Amino acid sequence: MSNHVDMEEVDSHLKDIERMYSNETLPRRLKVLFGGLKAPRQSREYKAAMIEMQRLSAPVAALLLPAVAVGLLIVMSSGAAVEDRIIETQVLEAEEIKDLDKIEEFEKPEEQVENMDIDIPINSPDVQVQTDAPDQPMSPQPQAFDAVMTVKSPVILKNIYGSTRNTGTRGAMLAKFGGNAITEAAVMRALRWLKKNQQPDGSWQRQKIAMTGLAILTFLAHGDKPGESAEFGETVQKALEFLLKNQRADGKFNGMDGNEYAHPIAAYALCEAYGMTLNPNVKTAAEKALVPIIKGQHPTGGWTYKMKPGIEEGDDHGAKGKYRDDTSYMGWCAQALKAAKLAKLHAEGLDKAMKLAVKGFKANAHPSGGFGYTSPGTGGLTSVGCLCMQLLGASNEGEVKRALDVIGNWTPSFSQYAPIQEAIKQIKPEELVKRDKAGKPALGKDGKEEKRTPMEVAKSKLAAKVPEEQRMFYTTSAQYYLYYATQCKFHEGGKHWANWNKAMMASYPKAQLIQEKAIKDDKGVDRDIGWWENADTHTDRPVMDTCLAALQLMVYYRNLPTTSKEAVQVEEEIVATSTDTDDIKVDTGNL
Repeated sequence: MSNHVDMEEVDSHLKDIERMYSNETLPRRLKVLFGGLKAPRQSREYKAAMIEMQRLSAPVAALLLPAVAVGLLIVMSSGAAVEDRIIETQVLEAEEIKDLDKIEEFEKPEEQVENMDIDIPINSPDVQVQTDAPDQPMSPQPQAFDAVMTVKSPVILKNIYGSTRNTGTRGAMLAKFGGNAITEAAVMRALRWLKKNQQPDGSWQRQKIAMTGLAILTFLAHGDKPGESAEFGETVQKALEFLLKNQRADGKFNGMDGNEYAHPIAAYALCEAYGMTLNPNVKTAAEKALVPIIKGQHPTGGWTYKMKPGIEEGDDHGAKGKYRDDTSYMGWCAQALKAAKLAKLHAEGLDKAMKLAVKGFKANAHPSGGFGYTSPGTGGLTSVGCLCMQLLGASNEGEVKRALDVIGNWTPSFSQYAPIQEAIKQIKPEELVKRDKAGKPALGKDGKEEKRTPMEVAKSKLAAKVPEEQRMFYTTSAQYYLYYATQCKFHEGGKHWANWNKAMMASYPKAQLIQEKAIKDDKGVDRDIGWWENADTHTDRPVMDTCLAALQLMVYYRNLPTTSKEAVQVEEEIVATSTDTDDIKVDTGNL
């Protein structure tokens, strides 16, 4: 047997092996692959092609698998997309302002003064004759935590309150509904006065809970929110933190007035604040504050002081053994409930309480038109019952229409406190003694002489001297009644609103007290501040006076949900009326 080895054949095989494991170009390798696959299965070319296929499978798989995964993610993402819900909205276009019709002369009705006490114990003046009582200093309680934190959120709610959130649309609505630069300047002075007089703990004196609630409502009405308003955002945040810090576990607040008027006012402010900010901390506080209101409602539909749910045990208010439904107190409770409803807050029994409240107001409605204090009447609380029934969805009820007829005889006016203050200083002690028809001192149940307040005596002396349009409610609380009436008239619209607005614009800005160059704005420019001091018997001047007047002068564009025109519609669903593209960013992290 020959041992001869064909060296050429060996060299050929070695070159083939060297070529298989050398770094050949990709085109050469693909040529070997596809060419070998066509060869017979037992041939060397086919086997070389299979080896090449194994070598190429790894990089091909490394490219294809991620591409397939990305493709699947794109398909799944597009398939799961949810179509945005679009709400048709309408922009209120500014119209050319025409001259208003000549204001109608209001027939002066017979003055009807109810023997009632509104009892907003928010500083019923305790004035000593011929004595200037200084304000008592309050101990500030610095805020220890950041309760209302401004959070950047990826979630955006479109066009919720866009119609009045910026300067342009606010100006358009001023022109549309009757405001002007004079009314807006008065509002800005009032907001700056409130900012300057805020206490270090975020509150306003003297009844801190109630006054802080009113101040919050006033800033929110102008669209000033924490994190958005350069000039007033921090002021509003500190105020909200004050309410949150002073809320108890039962939902009520520390430091309230004796009759707890402050609670529904503060609850109203928190509900509005949540509706405009959607802040989860405010939501929790607002829902806690609603609980005492709902639980304290009477089966008759109304509320009384301190939201007591039972019948009157004593005879202090002339309702022993009965449910005492107080229209004035009920007004703040109803506004709080409506604000909660519009803000979509969750409170057990909310819808039922709103429906039952209509029954409570109707019980105090007079057959001929108007609402009384704790029984049917036709006095100043007519405006409270009228507006609240509008807000509760009962705009078409006869009680509302007849109440509007009663209010149609009113004239908006502003009576100053300064003349009363001067008259009080001149009162003699014997003038404070209450007398019977025979002129003898009236004696109380304890046998002691009954006294009149200095405010009551001063007003009785000045009533005949004030302008005729101020006389109707001069001896009571005109601005309190007009706060509600202005909203009623605005919602009514038409010629009735035009005449009302013309009279209001002529008196309110002129009545404002002004201090020039008293504060710097957010740009460092010196600005005037302004405030009001009215002649109301029951008020906490000057904070409450300033808030009530400013809120009336913002009725043209107030973007508080409860004062929007949709708030008084009978329909259950409230639809936005703006296509403003300023969107609201919402924190959903804790919802």
